Amino acid sequence: MSTRRQARECALQMLYTFDNCQMDEKSILKCFDELLPVEFSYREFTVIMFRGVCEYMERIDSLIEKYADNWEMDRMATIDRNIMRLAAYEILYMKDTPVSVIIDEAVEIAKRFSNKDSSKFVNGILDKLKDER
Repeated sequence: MSTRRQARECALQMLYTFDNCQMDEKSILKCFDELLPVEFSYREFTVIMFRGVCEYMERIDSLIEKYADNWEMDRMATIDRNIMRLAAYEILYMKDTPVSVIIDEAVEIAKRFSNKDSSKFVNGILDKLKDER
């Protein structure tokens, strides 16, 4: 597994905790500091992704809802919502990675962490959202 994939998955776990457990960003980062030593190669990218999604969550959520026909964010599975948030952040604000790679990564993460239909749902929404770049 690539270090970028590890970072995305770790950031997803942080976002899931943020979203599901109602912990604040600072508390989650503190827990993260205790779980992953500084020498982990994907640590910096994970923190950048997590903080970025938290900072731009309102805009990201509005774009996801815009392209998710008849779906509100709170009706989506928590894991799917956060996979799309991560990918949307990366599409919109981290332009060094090709959009196709970002979407492929999100789809693979959805296959691993969510149900069998989630990867199609995530792919469909992100495919529409990519034009926002």
